[in-house]
Amino acid sequence: MNSWVLAARPRTLPLALSSILMGNFLAMSAGVFSWLICFLACLTTILLQVLSNLANDYGDAVNGKDTEARIGPARAVQSGAISAAAMRRAMGLFSVFSLVSGVGLLYASLKDATLPTFLAFLGLGILAIIAAITYTAGKKPYGYAGLGDLSVLLFFGWVGVLGSYYLQTKHFNLALLLPATSCGLFAVAVLNLNNMRDIESDALTGKRSIPVRWGRPKAVVYHWTLLIVGMLCSVVYVLIQPTKPQQWIFLLSFPFFVHNGIIVSKNQHPRQLDPYLKQMALATLLFVVLFGIGVLMA
Repeated sequence: MNSWVLAARPRTLPLALSSILMGNFLAMSAGVFSWLICFLACLTTILLQVLSNLANDYGDAVNGKDTEARIGPARAVQSGAISAAAMRRAMGLFSVFSLVSGVGLLYASLKDATLPTFLAFLGLGILAIIAAITYTAGKKPYGYAGLGDLSVLLFFGWVGVLGSYYLQTKHFNLALLLPATSCGLFAVAVLNLNNMRDIESDALTGKRSIPVRWGRPKAVVYHWTLLIVGMLCSVVYVLIQPTKPQQWIFLLSFPFFVHNGIIVSKNQHPRQLDPYLKQMALATLLFVVLFGIGVLMA
């Protein structure tokens, strides 16, 4: 059982939930909120993230990307703790769980919506399942081509925030692209840290992540760009809204992002970056919670 828990990688769940919480905070501030919809959105997100983690463990092992040179936590399939066949069965099971939970979420939220709206969100859910699996699994994993950053921005930012907001309120607000982009860019920064940590092993196994393609110096500049633009998007959002002082409480999270960028700039050895993946994920969650408190207080 411990091997399955490790393969599910619970430490990734706070980051996955950040965009969902942001969308629900914003919906609550708009005066529309359902605890059932919030619960089902969080449950679906957790199931999708676990599916992604299991698929990542499986895909990296069968594609030969997990080697002894890898610095991160031991992988279940590569180490032999879980067989490839058992992991495939678990991936299938969590795909079904994610689909059932997602359909339940859509029914709770969109039972009175038009059929095209329901089908559009169902399509997004199926796309999320496919994206979770094919990041490292399958014949042509898009994560190995350096496209993981775009996928994370899409699902951990725009889809997560705007989608969860719409399911609560039944309408879109284009201004919410700004906090959604903040969430997405901070999530991409976590992925970039992960890829910088694994830059040497990824280069050896042919995984063409952004740090492998650009090299460490440019990856550091890219990391700072993600952090700075992410922070600016949230600041611009508050500036264009009717502003009260308490809305700026989220600025208390910014020193943690700056500290993360400084650490990335200073630490040259990839192994030294591993603890800061968790720090960056928790900083993102803190940002979302403080941002949510601010908009609710205002």
